[in-house]
Amino acid sequence: MNESYVDKVLIVEGKSDKNKVRKIVKEPVEIICTNGTISHTKLDEWIDFLDDKDVYILVDADEAGERLRKLFKREFPNAEHLYIDRMYREVATAPVHHLATVLLGANIDVHTEFLEMG
Repeated sequence: MNESYVDKVLIVEGKSDKNKVRKIVKEPVEIICTNGTISHTKLDEWIDFLDDKDVYILVDADEAGERLRKLFKREFPNAEHLYIDRMYREVATAPVHHLATVLLGANIDVHTEFLEMG
């Protein structure tokens, strides 16, 4: 996790999700990966780290993503859940203009060229 202070944190499932979102986001946002699952130890570390931050959850629209989302709703009740259209199923395969629109809807600043691609 980043040593410099960032007040927004986006949790995604995998590295391909992280890389795709990173190029769309314009403002400083810490993007952390679950790598599909999360241990209790890692979750405890995140709870401390994320305590004073705006947390956003962006996971796949599939069964594994829904399990993670359910866990995060319990552990981070103040987190904002971002949803991709179910037809794309995965964050990594969703079109960049769709992801940019989802992120912008959560007041996360994005590079405008991605909004124009739709």
